[in-house]
Amino acid sequence: MVAAAVTITLLASASALAGPPPISAPISATQGANGQPADFASFLENLKRSNFMLGDMFGLRTWLSKYGISLAVQETSEVLGNVTGGTRRGAQYDGLTQMVMQLDTHRGFGWYGGLFNISALQIHGQNLSADNLDTIQTASGIEADRATRLWEMWYDQKFLEEDRLDIKVGQQSVDQEFIVSQNASYFVNTMFGWPALPSYNMPGGGPAYPLSALGVRFRYRPIDPVNILVGVFNGSPTSNNQGDPQQTDPSGTSFPLGGGRLIMAEIQYAYPALGSMVYPGESAPLARTYRLGAWYDTESFADQRYDVNGMPLASPLSNGAPLQHKGNFSIYAVADQMLWRSHDDPNHTWNAFARAMGTPQSDRNFIKYSMNAGVVEHEPFRNRPDDTFGVGMGYVRVSSSLSGYDADAAHYAEAVDPNSFNLIRSSETYVELTYQYQMRPWWQLQPDLQYVFNPGGGVVNPSNPTHRIGNELVVGLRTNILF
Repeated sequence: MVAAAVTITLLASASALAGPPPISAPISATQGANGQPADFASFLENLKRSNFMLGDMFGLRTWLSKYGISLAVQETSEVLGNVTGGTRRGAQYDGLTQMVMQLDTHRGFGWYGGLFNISALQIHGQNLSADNLDTIQTASGIEADRATRLWEMWYDQKFLEEDRLDIKVGQQSVDQEFIVSQNASYFVNTMFGWPALPSYNMPGGGPAYPLSALGVRFRYRPIDPVNILVGVFNGSPTSNNQGDPQQTDPSGTSFPLGGGRLIMAEIQYAYPALGSMVYPGESAPLARTYRLGAWYDTESFADQRYDVNGMPLASPLSNGAPLQHKGNFSIYAVADQMLWRSHDDPNHTWNAFARAMGTPQSDRNFIKYSMNAGVVEHEPFRNRPDDTFGVGMGYVRVSSSLSGYDADAAHYAEAVDPNSFNLIRSSETYVELTYQYQMRPWWQLQPDLQYVFNPGGGVVNPSNPTHRIGNELVVGLRTNILF
């Protein structure tokens, strides 16, 4: 019974966080679509051209703009279902409403370089990955516990000539700036947003959607092609690392400061650099961005295999209290590279991305290594400049200590019942095909297909305890509406 309890605890603490579709507040709302003056009902006339479904929101955006305030509301809804594999088959709906309000202090009251941001989330629907799939790399970047919660609340101030330094202070979700791949953001699977390794290895999954943490972030641009990011945040997004972190702080307003610290650093190289020019007769260069970074968390981390007495946690003789380790870290690299641009149509491009992370500390980590990669084509069909087609994949390898725990559990189970069915977790891989179809400037439809090999890294199917969970084919349709 002790071994079973430890298994449940380890699995409960390893929950993948997600990454929602990008959203940004409009810079100005004093004009309607294509420069036409905004009026009370202009959105009805401009639905085919406006960037927002509600246009000027009956004059609200124009009124807010007078005070330097911008507002954006985006609804993401989807239906995903597994037609093969899983613990059971079926389809489920889930949705996310994002609300972002920003105050530009220069436009608002003449204070140059300041930006205040506050955002909230309304998460609704079900969770296919938890209910049907039992995968490590969850199917959707918006899956989370149902809630209405504060997400981010921060102030950013620019300094130095040419705004070469800016400092952000407040409640932040680090997946908005660190370990980001621009081309990966077009996909649906969670791990194209916040990667698997920090999702499972950081306390509470790290300060990433739908969670955040208090901290300060510095961004410095010593030369135009290079940005250096350094951030220090609370070591965990919640005050209690036991159980579901989203339930520990369901409103996102606890603002914990106790415990350890999460330190993140990243150097970015972008080409062409800010302010680069293309001279007449020259072809525009193929854009690229490379990132190299690391994170270190000073909190304590539970051993994946042994208790405080050095006894295997899977042993019936174990006291169930894992050995504790001080600190944890990982290094990572991200690359976004344009591969090709049409000479006839500059909107038609092929882009590739790759992101890899690893840690040498297997004893305290669920994931040893994770990576994802893919290619993205913009304007796959002529005269569809805002459509995007993508093919991507993701891979995770569980730590040797976690595999060792499974081997120990199998040994003790077979000592009681030689015919028992036991598995040792190893790796999980998925591939995804997706297409974003731009119905209107404010409305996207996105059919999606994913196939998962060895779900959960190879775990027993609780609905059929003598078999592992079979490979999963997941199909679905997502829609994004920007109000």
